[in-house]
Amino acid sequence: MTHRHYIRKITIANHHKSYGYPELLFANRKDIRIIDVGKETRARQVIVKQEVSFAASVDYYYGGQLVCWTDIDNERIKCVQVAGSQAASSGTKDHREVTVITRGVVSPDGLAVDWLGEKLYWTDSDTNKVEVAGLYTKHRRVLFWQDLDQPRAIALVPHKGLMFWTDWGENPKIERAGMDGDPKTRKVIINSDIHWPNGLTVDYEDEVIYWADAHLSYIASADFEGKRRTKVVEEKLPHPFALTYFNHTLYWTDWETNAIHYCSINASRQCEKQSKLGINLSPMYIHVYDPLRQKHHDTPCQQDNGGCSHLCLAALPPRNYTCACPTGVKLIDEHNCAPGPEKMLILARREDLRLISLDTPDHTAVVLPVSGVKHAIAVDYDPVDKFIYWTDDEALSIQRARADGSDQQIIVSAEVKNPDGVAVDWVARNLYWTDTGPDRIEVARLNGTSRKIVITENLDEPRAIAVDPDGGLMFWTDWGQRPKIERAALDGSQRKVIINTDLGWPNGVAIDFDMKKVYWCDAKTDKIEESDFDGSLRRVVLNDRLPHVFGFSLLGDFLYWTDWQGRSIERLHKLTGQRSVIVDQLPDLMGLKAVNVSYRAGVNPCATNNGGCSHLCLNRPNNNFTCGCPIVVYDHSEDNHTVLTSSTRELFTGDVMIWRTCLHRSHGGSCQREAVSDAPRAAGCQRKAVSDAPMTARMSICELTHTKLPGGHRSIEYSLLLTTTMRTILLSRNYLAALGASNTAFLIQLLLVWLDGSDSAITLYKKTCGQGILALYTGQ
Repeated sequence: MTHRHYIRKITIANHHKSYGYPELLFANRKDIRIIDVGKETRARQVIVKQEVSFAASVDYYYGGQLVCWTDIDNERIKCVQVAGSQAASSGTKDHREVTVITRGVVSPDGLAVDWLGEKLYWTDSDTNKVEVAGLYTKHRRVLFWQDLDQPRAIALVPHKGLMFWTDWGENPKIERAGMDGDPKTRKVIINSDIHWPNGLTVDYEDEVIYWADAHLSYIASADFEGKRRTKVVEEKLPHPFALTYFNHTLYWTDWETNAIHYCSINASRQCEKQSKLGINLSPMYIHVYDPLRQKHHDTPCQQDNGGCSHLCLAALPPRNYTCACPTGVKLIDEHNCAPGPEKMLILARREDLRLISLDTPDHTAVVLPVSGVKHAIAVDYDPVDKFIYWTDDEALSIQRARADGSDQQIIVSAEVKNPDGVAVDWVARNLYWTDTGPDRIEVARLNGTSRKIVITENLDEPRAIAVDPDGGLMFWTDWGQRPKIERAALDGSQRKVIINTDLGWPNGVAIDFDMKKVYWCDAKTDKIEESDFDGSLRRVVLNDRLPHVFGFSLLGDFLYWTDWQGRSIERLHKLTGQRSVIVDQLPDLMGLKAVNVSYRAGVNPCATNNGGCSHLCLNRPNNNFTCGCPIVVYDHSEDNHTVLTSSTRELFTGDVMIWRTCLHRSHGGSCQREAVSDAPRAAGCQRKAVSDAPMTARMSICELTHTKLPGGHRSIEYSLLLTTTMRTILLSRNYLAALGASNTAFLIQLLLVWLDGSDSAITLYKKTCGQGILALYTGQ
């Protein structure tokens, strides 16, 4: 039968019955369309959404005037408003698009709308999950995550609280369950004479499901219990994919014919007459677009969300509905959810960070919505301000963000070469990290200020680090040529090697604060071991099936670790040896941290008023804390009150010192400084003692330009500590000469603004030695 086909751009909301024939909504890979099945001589099409990357599944909410689809390429689930005159728009002026699900979906194959509860249900054949989310609230929950192989199509019966889905994995099947995800309601109803069950649809009136099998080339039906099974289409179909049912007619898409087929269904559920419409299409999922397919029924969730604080989900009788929480959050009573996970794993996964709740059994890895993660290595957590900290050795920085992804900040970036391990002292409010580039351990305030090197000698490949704020100790691993595990006081003193035998690649370290034990994992010896804080009473905890352990953490009685080769996260009870897999088949695993989000235990002198220190309060054993000043090089005085710091460039790269600053640490713990340049006085320039100023190394522009480096070259050096990061700008004579006089003047003015932060700096520059500088560097 031949049909004419043409595209129309019209208002969808007001024309669904314009011709008295059903309309079919379908995903056409690169767009979303509605085709109006008119008389046998025509089939009109309406483009709902153009320029879609790869639309696979599609469904709609007629009462809410929404069309939703899964975007396979972009790993998103999106909806578009189809009401009003904008529905007739063309070109790039599509209807208002809303992205409902932005993260944590990989291959969302099936999609279904609960029009009564305003929810989206979908399957993901990559993560092997069935999930639900609110259309408007965005609360999201994993319903099923076990015994799923390749879940595909999903169909709902909202007024009965029932859902069905197909699975075309190694053990193909069709299952049913309550829409609330109650595992007791889950049941396999079809698992024989089935191979690639693709499409799935429901006849609500007769309570029948229909499905298409692309491998066995048939369409079949059964009742809601999987009984009274019949072959609807006996003849071999090329490649049936999706199907939909309405008014005794079955419609389906076929990948080989690139068309939509349909036939009438008789009382015996047999196809009587098969027809085809729509040619040269790329049809995927399909639905009859009609309000009669989404009839209204009163449900408990329609009144005040059923009294639920988050998700109100339809359920099978006699319950009829269930209050549920977002993934990873516990229900604290019949209606209310906890504010968030209490115990969780924070996971670094190279190009993203993930959170895994330990409060619920599903252990779903939720992507932390942060940007710019290039190669995350290690993570830690501050239970006081709820910040997650991580190192990134490609972004060359240490960053932080809250558990919801907000307030993302780069806190350390200057002179960071290969940041590796990171540890939070949540009592003293300090951050420690290892850097395998220059081989050192540093500390700073949690916002990145007051940075100081604490360990710099006899380090080869420092990696993991853990701190004990109460005990004033830190432990770290070194996987260099002479692997070892060391400890020191939190100021770097009292350093001691505690383990240096039978080690290979000690990647992770964790502290048992209660038992005064240190644990570590080794990816070369394939062991997890423990010892006392001094290295005594060493014991092998586990030496079985540990291909390549990397991230390592302890929480309560459980040890947690990541495995590169196994692509898994596992845990072990430290006393009983009970072992279980938390997550498997998750690639690119790096560090992890197991945390109790509200844990704030720990007392030391630094907890109160920062120990009286102006900058760093560093605890040591027996609460014998010290006050530390930023960028400390060595103790200058006999009374231990004065320390020296060099310029930023000299400190981190070993260049010749151009000038230095004395930091005086008074008995009260405050740091002051006084400029004492070694450079000869420049004409017209004076030095002034600076005290109680921010810890930013400053000198006058005149003095810096007249400072000589070895070889007689002149240079400008600015050592800047801009709130959270140190920056060094070294400009050579040739570079300035190439800029020309005007550009050089502008650049110097800009640097002065950075340095001083005020317009007066530029005025001072112009009045003093500005012209002399230009003449010096440009020859004018």
